[in-house]
Formats: sequence, structure tokens, C-alpha cells
Amino acid sequence: MFPAAPSLWVRLPPVGSPRGRKARSGRLYSGKGREARPGRQGLSPLIQPFRERPTEVAGLVTDGVGRRYPDKTLARSSFPRPVLVCEQSEQRDQRLDAIPWDSLWVLLLCLLLRTSELQAANALKPNILLIMADDLGIGDLGCYGNDTLRTPNIDRLAEEGVKLTQHLAAAPVCTPSRSSFLTGRHSFRSGMEADDGYRVLQWNGGSGGLPANETTFARILQQQGYATGLIGKWHQGVNCESRTDHCHHPLNHGFDYFYGMPFTLVNDCRPGGSPELDAVTRARLRLYTQMAALGVLTVAVGKTCGLISVSWKVVLGAAGLVFLFFVTWYASFGFVRRWNCILMRNHDVTEQPMVLETTAGRMLHEAVSYIERNKHRPFLLFVSLLHVHIPLATTKHFLGKSQHGLYGDNVEEMDWLVGEILKAVEVNGLKNTTFTYFTSDHGGHLEARDEHGQLGGWNGIFRGGKGMGGWEGGIRVPGIFRWPGVLPAGRVIHEPTSLMDVFPTVVQLGGGDVPQDRVIDGRSLVPLLRGTAEHSAHEFLFHYCGKYLHAARWHEKDSGRLWKVHYMTPRFHPEGAGACYDRRLCPCSGDGVTQHSPPLLFDLSRDPSEARPLSPGSEPRQDGDPSET
Repeated sequence: MFPAAPSLWVRLPPVGSPRGRKARSGRLYSGKGREARPGRQGLSPLIQPFRERPTEVAGLVTDGVGRRYPDKTLARSSFPRPVLVCEQSEQRDQRLDAIPWDSLWVLLLCLLLRTSELQAANALKPNILLIMADDLGIGDLGCYGNDTLRTPNIDRLAEEGVKLTQHLAAAPVCTPSRSSFLTGRHSFRSGMEADDGYRVLQWNGGSGGLPANETTFARILQQQGYATGLIGKWHQGVNCESRTDHCHHPLNHGFDYFYGMPFTLVNDCRPGGSPELDAVTRARLRLYTQMAALGVLTVAVGKTCGLISVSWKVVLGAAGLVFLFFVTWYASFGFVRRWNCILMRNHDVTEQPMVLETTAGRMLHEAVSYIERNKHRPFLLFVSLLHVHIPLATTKHFLGKSQHGLYGDNVEEMDWLVGEILKAVEVNGLKNTTFTYFTSDHGGHLEARDEHGQLGGWNGIFRGGKGMGGWEGGIRVPGIFRWPGVLPAGRVIHEPTSLMDVFPTVVQLGGGDVPQDRVIDGRSLVPLLRGTAEHSAHEFLFHYCGKYLHAARWHEKDSGRLWKVHYMTPRFHPEGAGACYDRRLCPCSGDGVTQHSPPLLFDLSRDPSEARPLSPGSEPRQDGDPSET
């Protein structure tokens, strides 16, 4: 909250004459003879232009601006603006012989103090820049151990700030992970987890999305006077009951500016790309259509050759039914690119369908422009990158530049985009007043591949990937924070933290309050980042796949040991392959998972790859008297 403004009511000094000094108890009059009171037009000569009193000239009265009146009463009552009149019985027509310059100086000082107070209040509120990659594996960055992909800008961000090595997504897929990030709450609390195969929003035209009663960090910072912008991917829904109500739109969740995709990138966004949304269902429908059409064609040929005795009406009717069947399903799946792959600015569609080759440049331009427009006020900018989600839209300048095919090219272009955004912050003189954060929404997508090879990310030494709620590879993500002069440069923290922690952290930095009417699962990272706290505020963290609890970890703070249990794990196909290559994603329940009773137990402090589950024979034992244990 801003401090209270200093009072602008300053008592006027007496005028120069001796009698004027006795007139300090005189009343202030408005130009129409009414006594000035607070809230009326004639408040004080301190906030009104000085006007000369009427004087007599050749039997008439002048008002100081050239108009003449037959008597003083008319002159006084006709003034359009307030004047100062001290009631005295003598020398009423004497001109004011002195302007209260000392009072004007007091006013100027008050205004300067007020301005400095506002500037000081804003100076305590840093700009907040949040950058989130899409499907990026933690092993794809140089600062996390990759020595074959070039990510110099993100690496420099880590060198100048704080790097978290055990930063965890709240969910292993896009929609629930991002809802948890925005609200600081597990996604099942807001209904953003599904209990079937559709664990993310599938269509722009669907009615699902982030509920309006959920509070995002953008909404709280907007109430604190921040400009709040979102550039890039949303994937939290758009409409509820009609295509124009936009009840789930970013502008209804605290952002005052939005440019980007309300949905997410999918293979269908690339012309000629292999289907991704409901690919199995679409393949079956296409096969059924082809079989039915072939059957009708066979009957027609048989009828023509006289081999089949059937009416042409029957043949034509069957052909019509096949055509209607085709139109029915093609109307739903044949226009996916046009319906889902669009760009919006606020509530308006600006590109439909979007052109993938130009999207990165448009996003960068919007992010840089937003920083320049709001550099004189506190701002929150959430840059939700489309990189490095398939279909890996990459500009020609970066094609073929990496050692890892199209995916590597896309990663290096992403790093360049991050560098250009950071450069805009520095060019506008905002580096030291900007809290910057970089992460990914979850782990790399291992099952993303085509005939040319792997299209998904690398999760380093960690087992599993996107879609796997328990294994580290699906939920361990980069976590890099920079705020020069406030956060120590080059610091590395090995404490367990969550994407949900960003919510209370950002709210605290922006001067807001965390909601008290609901459960907030995140914990502020400010003490940990600044070094005033030694350990994370989390003792336990729970890892869900859909609505099912797959794993949990316990941080034993006294010893620093980290234990993790798995209640369910996905069944890989082929067995031992490390991913579900027969599906697009590993399932969360049913025949696709193995339930463990007792749970699998790992010592992550010694076995971060989760390669050696502990057994009763290998579990550590407490030395000493068992009764004391």
C-alpha cells in the first residue's frame, strides 16, 4: 500500500499591511460570494491561479482582466474564478501587495515529497519476468550438464542468479501443471485434473478450463497496481457456454494483456502433419469409411456387370449413408488446424490458422514491446514459450545448426529468444529491478518421435518423462532465478521445491497477500533464495498422475537425506524401454500401471536416477539400542 499523502492545507501568512496581519481570521470567499469549504471550488489560493482584486477606474470597477462593472458588488459576484478576499472594514479596495511565495514553495515541497514517496513505493516492487518453456527436458540445458546443445543465454542467467537442482512440476502434463503454477494449488483442487485418458484440454471450443473462482498470481498483482501481461501459450480454456463468453480467458484471470495461443501446439498445426488429437479414433473412422466405400463400390460394379440383383436406389442410398458418415466425423476432425491453431490479441483472433514459421518472431516482438511500454511502472510479464513442443516450429536461421536434429535446433532457437527478451530488459535499464525466472512446465516428451528420430527432450540422468507422474524425469524441471543485488549470483540450491512455490513468491514480492480462504500448496521461496533460510519449507511433496497419487517424497532436514516412495508406476512398452512407445503418453491407471504394495522406496540423495529400490535387506539400520530407536 502506498503511504498517505502529506497534507496540502497550509495556512496563508498575513498580507503586508499592519491591518492585514490582524486579518488572519478572515474568511475565504469563492468568486460568487460563497464561503469556500473543503470540497467546493474555492478551496485555497494555493491551488488556484492568483487573480488581482477589482480596482476602481474612473468611477467603474475593473476585475483585473479588463472587464468593467458599475459597482464593486457586481464586480465581485461576476468573477468566474475564486479570489481571496479578507473581510476588513478598512482598505477593502487596496490591492494585495504581496503574493504568498513562501506558501507556494511549501506546496512545491509537498508535491515533491508525494512524488518521491510514490517512487519509493514502486521501487520496492520489482518487475517480474516469468519465462516457461514447453516440454523442455532438464538435461537439454548447458547449466544442467548438457555439453552438446548451445544454451548460452540461459546458462548466463544461471551464472548471474540462483539455480535450483530439485525443482519439481506439480503435474507431468501441460494443463494441470500450468494451472498449479498459476494458482499455487494442486490441480485436483480446482478440477483441472481428469480421470480418463484426456489429461489436458483437447479443443479450443470445449467448455472446460480454469474456474473463475480460482485466484492467480496475476490477479493479485493486478490489484497491487502491476501491469500484467501474458505472451504465448495459455492452454487453460477459453469459453464456458458460448464461443464469445471467454469465461476462462486470460483477461478474466488477472492479465490485462494477452497475445498468443489460447490452446497449445500440436502436430495438426503443421500443414500435412500427422494427426495428434484423437489420432487412434481418427484412424479407425477413416478405416471404417474406406471399408464402407469399398463395399458400396463393389456392389455398384456387381450391379453394372449383372452379377448382383439389387436396385440402384439401394446402391445410391448406401453411398449416401457412407458420405454422411464421412461428413459427420470429418466435420469434427478435418478442421482441427483452423479451430485450434489460432493466435489472439486480447479477445480478438488475429491469425487463423496461425503460420508456424512466423510465430516465434511475433511472440518476441510482443514481449519486447510489452517491456518497453511498461518500463516506467511495475509489471508482471509471463512469457509462455511455444518451444520446444512438437511439431518443433523452427525458423530457417536455426535449421540444421545443432547436433541433435530438429529438436536441438528448436532448443537453440528457444535460448536465442530468451536472450533477446533479457536484452530488452537490460537495454531499458531494468535489469537490477527485475525478478527473472526460467523453467519448464514438466519433463521432456520421450514418446515424441518420427521416422527421422527423437523429437522430444532429454531428461538427463532421471528416469521417465512427460506424462509419468512419479518418475523424476517427468517432473524435475529447470529452476533459475535472477535479481541482481538481491539474490546471490552463482548460488546452487539442492532443496526440494515446486512450481507451485512461484505463486506465493511472486505475491510476496508484489506486495500482495496469499488468499486465506483456500488451501495453498506452494511456499514462498524468498527466504531460501536470499539465503536467510537453510532448508525448503516443504517436508513432504506429493506427485500425482491425473487424480491418482503415484509417488511422494520426504525431506529429512536434520540429515539432508531425501526418501521417495512409488505407489504406482507405468508399464513401459517395450518392457524396459523407459517409456510407453506404443502410446503417446503413459497412462495413470488401469492395465497400464503396476501397483506396488509395499511401495517402492528410493534414497534420492544417493540414487537420484531411481535405479536401485531399497529392500528390507538393503535399508539402512539404526545403530544402538533398539529401545532408543
